[in-house]
Amino acid sequence: MSEDHPEAHPAPVRRLRVDVDQRPASYLTAGERGPIVLLLHGTYWSRVWQPVLPDLAAAGLRPVAVDLPGLGRSGGELTPDTATVPALAAWVARFAAALGVAGPVAVAGHDIGGAIAQHLLIDDRIEVNRLALVNSVTYDSWPVPAVARFRDPAVVASITPDELLAARGQAVTTALARPASEAEIAEYLDPWTDPRVARSWLALAGAADARYTLDLVPALRGSNTPKLLVWGEDDGFQQIRFAERFAAEIPRTTLVRIPGAGHIPMENDPSAVARALIEFFVS
Repeated sequence: MSEDHPEAHPAPVRRLRVDVDQRPASYLTAGERGPIVLLLHGTYWSRVWQPVLPDLAAAGLRPVAVDLPGLGRSGGELTPDTATVPALAAWVARFAAALGVAGPVAVAGHDIGGAIAQHLLIDDRIEVNRLALVNSVTYDSWPVPAVARFRDPAVVASITPDELLAARGQAVTTALARPASEAEIAEYLDPWTDPRVARSWLALAGAADARYTLDLVPALRGSNTPKLLVWGEDDGFQQIRFAERFAAEIPRTTLVRIPGAGHIPMENDPSAVARALIEFFVS
């Protein structure tokens, strides 16, 4: 494991990397000790978890927000086959092994990362002892139109890098659900300026398929693993009605609402999100 060039994040957040499949997997972390909590992103990157990392570490947890292969700061490049939820879940299991994770582990997923987290809970590759979903995809709530359009090969073939960057910029601006400076938007968009990452993201969008969550519902209904939903109530992408349905149908599920927050509630009320995650993971 080697330390990558730190980015401008407040201490004690650090960016580290570990090799998975002979390629660097980049992740944000905070703290030195404590139980590891794997934090998974979806159509964004590890940046979405940054606001809550210091509080999680201060509570005695070791949060690890990984960039999926080909995305964020991680190496490699996704293809239509490796960008599916089952393939990404298998990659996360290999990432956990590379970190030296042994035994049960807590997992939190945001957006499509929540589909990966749900798959890990049902899969036997790693033992998930607690599952948190933050404005996650569930049931048939996805892909949303802003992502689904890229399932069309003609759209993918015709879109220019500038057009993709503009589309992601609009998505990020909407997801933040608050005023944001040009510098902040640019920071969020920076990975997509790399053509390799842009191609990986298009593969992820092309592989987005609700069957990966719908097929898990019977097993989720039979799961007694504790589950937490943390939801920005004003999310226009993953509406809270899906969280309410999940909480009503899936056993041992608690729903925590974040009033006034959008699709990335970590950016709207990081203290409330961190507090909910800490109470869940530390109890």
